[in-house]
Amino acid sequence: MTRSEPTVVVGFDLDMTLIDSRPGIAATYHELVRRTGVPIDVDLVVSRLGPPLEVELANWFADTEVDKAAQLYRELYPDLAIEPVGPLPGAIAALEMAAARGETMVVTAKNERDARLHVEHLGLQVDHVAGGVWRDGKSEVLVRHRAGLYVGDHVHDMEAARIAEVPGLGVASGPCSEQELAAAGATATLPDLTGFATWFSEHV
Repeated sequence: MTRSEPTVVVGFDLDMTLIDSRPGIAATYHELVRRTGVPIDVDLVVSRLGPPLEVELANWFADTEVDKAAQLYRELYPDLAIEPVGPLPGAIAALEMAAARGETMVVTAKNERDARLHVEHLGLQVDHVAGGVWRDGKSEVLVRHRAGLYVGDHVHDMEAARIAEVPGLGVASGPCSEQELAAAGATATLPDLTGFATWFSEHV
């Protein structure tokens, strides 16, 4: 970073933005099914990652059982879901590019413990991790850290950026298309993070 370049804080969502967490999440859900006996369409679950865990579990468990299921899921997660997960294409380069201009942070609905486990396991170049936040919660983190950009794969990520009055870069590596991300308020969209470096150097 040269002295003439302004510093910028870039926030990134985690699941399906920086990492392909589907194998680990699927393994955890399969074990949750085995432990509880509750049938869950795991393929459907991993096709629509983004919302908080309890939101998804409410589709499969009675209201009175959701918190207990979430607790068990989180107990299982570290042993089953960290090792199988890798970075998505372009993620490492995107973090390096952003870090060269300032600070990077992960802002995710995933609980902070597990988010940090993924960051540490993969050696991701991240300065801050904020977990357990969703939509308005994400926007509050972005404002508090004075983020200049938020990168995410879900329409609610783009809504969080819009609420925070931060430019949102939508990447269609998760459940939402570029068209859906744009309709949710994305400043720009990309198919995935492989095009981040070029876009970032031209627009930030």
